[in-house]
Amino acid sequence: MAEKIGVYVCGGCGIGESVDLDAVCAAVKNKYQPQCPVIEKTPVLCSPEGVEAVKKAVAVAGLDGVVLAACTPRSKWDVLQFGDAVQVERVNLREQAVWSFDKATGALEKAKGIDDMQIICNEYTLMGVAKMTKSKIPAPEAIEAFKTIMVLGGGWTGIQAATAAASLGYDVVLVEKADTLGGKVAGMWKSFPLSYPYTESVDPGLDKLIKQMNDTGKVTVFTSTTLEKLSGAPAQYKALLSNGQTLEIGAVVLATGWDKGDTKYLAPLGYGQLKNVVTTAELEAMAKVGSIARPSDGQTPGRVAFLLNTNKCTTQACPADVTVECEAPAETKPAEGEEAPAEPTFCDLESQRHLALSSELSSLVALKQANYVVEKNPEAAAYIFYDHMMVPGINERYYKAAQDNPGIMLSKAQIESVKAGPADTVILSMTDTLLGEAVEIEADLLVLPTAMVPTTAHAPTINLEYRQGLAFPDLGLFEGYADSNYICFPYETRRTGIYAAGGVRQPMGLALASEDAMGAALKAIQCVSSANRGVAVHPRSGDRSYPVFNFVRCTQCKRCTEECPFGALDDDPKGTPMPNPTRCRRCGTCMGACPERVISFDNYNIDMIGTMIREMQVPPKMDVGGPRVLILACENDAYPALDMAALRGKSWSPYVRVIPVRCLGSVNAIWVADAMSKGIDGVMLLGCKFGDDYQCHFVKGSELCNRRKENISESLKRLGVEPERVDQLQVAIDEYDTVPAMIDEFMDMIVKMGPNPFKGY
Repeated sequence: MAEKIGVYVCGGCGIGESVDLDAVCAAVKNKYQPQCPVIEKTPVLCSPEGVEAVKKAVAVAGLDGVVLAACTPRSKWDVLQFGDAVQVERVNLREQAVWSFDKATGALEKAKGIDDMQIICNEYTLMGVAKMTKSKIPAPEAIEAFKTIMVLGGGWTGIQAATAAASLGYDVVLVEKADTLGGKVAGMWKSFPLSYPYTESVDPGLDKLIKQMNDTGKVTVFTSTTLEKLSGAPAQYKALLSNGQTLEIGAVVLATGWDKGDTKYLAPLGYGQLKNVVTTAELEAMAKVGSIARPSDGQTPGRVAFLLNTNKCTTQACPADVTVECEAPAETKPAEGEEAPAEPTFCDLESQRHLALSSELSSLVALKQANYVVEKNPEAAAYIFYDHMMVPGINERYYKAAQDNPGIMLSKAQIESVKAGPADTVILSMTDTLLGEAVEIEADLLVLPTAMVPTTAHAPTINLEYRQGLAFPDLGLFEGYADSNYICFPYETRRTGIYAAGGVRQPMGLALASEDAMGAALKAIQCVSSANRGVAVHPRSGDRSYPVFNFVRCTQCKRCTEECPFGALDDDPKGTPMPNPTRCRRCGTCMGACPERVISFDNYNIDMIGTMIREMQVPPKMDVGGPRVLILACENDAYPALDMAALRGKSWSPYVRVIPVRCLGSVNAIWVADAMSKGIDGVMLLGCKFGDDYQCHFVKGSELCNRRKENISESLKRLGVEPERVDQLQVAIDEYDTVPAMIDEFMDMIVKMGPNPFKGY
């Protein structure tokens, strides 16, 4: 723990005009003088003079910790650092007090004669010192990292990822299950545009790409090979291949690509029943070998139609809230006296669902293949009928070029029916066209898109030796894609050290897949480098702490191993949690889960936050000094949102005290119990959104906290305390304008509810 602490109170940014800095210093001296040999106020802490004063005190007084009562820790963090041997605790007097205090608050007008601003600043500073007394510098658990990067998948993305990692000096092992490289691109005739002027389809240049990779001299390629098992942890993985080899691997780039979706969803549009209805993959294969031909007779089609997500639900039994599979009618002819089978019907919900994540790609592929039709046969006509044409960004140029092509016709349309025509043609009936009237088109060939389904949807391509299972956890939100935080960390998976890129991450074209490949390769390298130094990867990049377990008190309840979002904990032969530090993202979810409180971090632990809570000064009566509410705010979204609200002049009740936490998943129930027993009137758990639209940096932290809150509510009821006094609220980082109102509404509820029954005990 920090033994010699220096405390500095800044007077800049309006703090000195609003608060008696000497009084803040006096409050610290009265309680922490022996442990704080240096307690000073400074005009502007972040100025060269202010920084130099701290550096001098560190050297002269031998300080091993400094508490800086000034602005948010999100500001000037690079300036206010004093070496690896000195801990720094930032107390946010600017955003959390001076800039956010509303002197006209109506929370409790009876609380008169109290200098709320001084109380706030005194308490926050004391809480910061208390936190420092419970913190020590973590000793990084550095390891000798394996530096070889494994790339799974030898397609477009995998080849580029391998090349990127090799170009930075890393040895790479590329594993491809097929007997040749290239993946889906090897079967393409052309790609939609990859470079300026973005108006024409191009040869992807696969052979050139493979040569570039081989020329690095650092990539070992295994074809006709799969990964049988991946055991261990990042920087110390052991990869068992199907050829019998075991390799030492530092990190993995997952680039296994995608498979086409189930064609059963295309049955209502005639696929499998009408001879001349094909998929885009089948048309691509025709173009690759030389010509486009009708399956029925091998003739070159003169009129080719492409449909894009245009299904209209005409199935009477298809309710709006249920997914229904439309069965295709049998291909048999009706017996004499029987009615002919009904035409295929469309189910909007089911057949459109299979394209929901790839409509942009469907649009671009239709444009590309419509160009094929005209290029292969200048006398032919290509028709694209769409519900939505999606060509974002630079691809708008490609769309406009197709509009200018006299052989291509594009029209918004709602398909009413697809049926057989004479000579095996396909007749399309549609409404809501750009012409504003019903239209019937007879096509020689109809082309339908299928979905891009990630390979991870079918089998555990990684085959992890993890307690939580062979494959990636699936929240059921992304159609089988490896789940993680797509907003903030696009290449992550929920298994540290494994980074997804290309079609296995989300539907994308070759240009974006190239960027993905490089991004994932860099993340894999960053992971190896971080593990080699004993620090965490994103989102707490550089964090030197890791969970410490007191196994003597462990009851082997398994909550930590089961609730860890990243599978960082396995079981040893006795069933005791077995940490894997390089898998850990340092979120503290295990600490929040443990009922025995045997898990901690050197610089973030149960006792630390509990001590900070105990520093809160709770008036014995609400009408003298006001109520008190504790806010445990996620450091990733909620805390920054509060900062931004204050920066924009918004304010909230002076009766709340904010303590940042790594993630709401790290919140242990004992903190709520401490607050309630102290007489604090309410607790707000303010964190990221969870559920289908989750935004938690640690994926499940907010969701797990919400589950635990239900247990806390039951405990409060048994104690005769209203469960409404503890509530979890969701906020995104860009919702700073709504946070003050959320706080004040909660405070108004607390005032109406009255004091905590435990107040004064």
